[in-house]
Amino acid sequence: MSLAPEGRRLLRVEARNAQTPVERKPDWMKAKVNIGSEFIAMKNLVKQEGLHTVCEEAGCPNIFECWEDREATFLIGGSECTRRCDFCQIDTGKPQPLDRSEPFKVAQSVRSMNLRYATVTGVARDDLPDEGVWLYAETIRQIHSMNPGTGVEILIPDFSGRAEHIEAICDSAPEVFAHNVETVPRIFKRIRPAFRYERSLDVITQGRDRGMVTKSNLILGMGETREEISEALRDLHEAGCDLITITQYLRPSERHLPVDRWVKPGEFVELSEEAEKIGFLGVMSGPLVRSSYRAGRLWARAMRRKGLDLPAELAHLDDPGSAVQEASSLLAG
Repeated sequence: MSLAPEGRRLLRVEARNAQTPVERKPDWMKAKVNIGSEFIAMKNLVKQEGLHTVCEEAGCPNIFECWEDREATFLIGGSECTRRCDFCQIDTGKPQPLDRSEPFKVAQSVRSMNLRYATVTGVARDDLPDEGVWLYAETIRQIHSMNPGTGVEILIPDFSGRAEHIEAICDSAPEVFAHNVETVPRIFKRIRPAFRYERSLDVITQGRDRGMVTKSNLILGMGETREEISEALRDLHEAGCDLITITQYLRPSERHLPVDRWVKPGEFVELSEEAEKIGFLGVMSGPLVRSSYRAGRLWARAMRRKGLDLPAELAHLDDPGSAVQEASSLLAG
């Protein structure tokens, strides 16, 4: 392999990655499919109205469960990112000019799909003076304005850690303020060269200090050790992170970082229990868990543990049971 799908020459790191064939997944990485009536209705609606979600376009294995519960994830800011992370399937390049109508379009999609909870994420836009902050904040405002009964979770890049940018996001009042650290300090720079571990922790702290319910994610199987995972969990909790998702790395293509190891469900259960003991208000841990998986349920869990009442229009998100892809559910099944 000498060329990327878009026709450009491979980066040196991509050429090195491509020397390792894409790994075969173990049996426990196969998702159980349960197609319900709500999923079918959502699928038909998305096709009929030409709507776009990360769930469908990224081929997420959890789409059947999340759509059945009227939860979905949207990607804003375009299809190209100004940064490159070695695990991420989004292409790196020069993004198209900003579509200032996108917040309204996303809010319309949320309304058309009758979503109970929407996660909004996006690409890094270092090409813009505000790094895309207006787009993220305005999307939150538009969703809330058009869909007062829908919870909104925003998953942001680091916005260079600038306090005024973080403040603008918090002022738009998402239910959850999320920034994913993704990996441990020792291998962080190699895998996420445009980000900084300490800066990512500080972004979470800034969100916490502004009264947000905060969230992050750790991806396993990229070369970290078991002890390093524990240290990262402690770092995140000390930084003010309320919610944590713990996931297995799945290699998007041969151009991406090879999988270092397949983490067994039992280890995910151990990590979930450890994170609970550390003090996280909500934990989702499992091989096929993703950072936006059952996001509404996790937020409701945090609110309950904070001793806060759920707004009446979002009370439907309160469900204390285990989700299908949590490792504890996989082992029980």
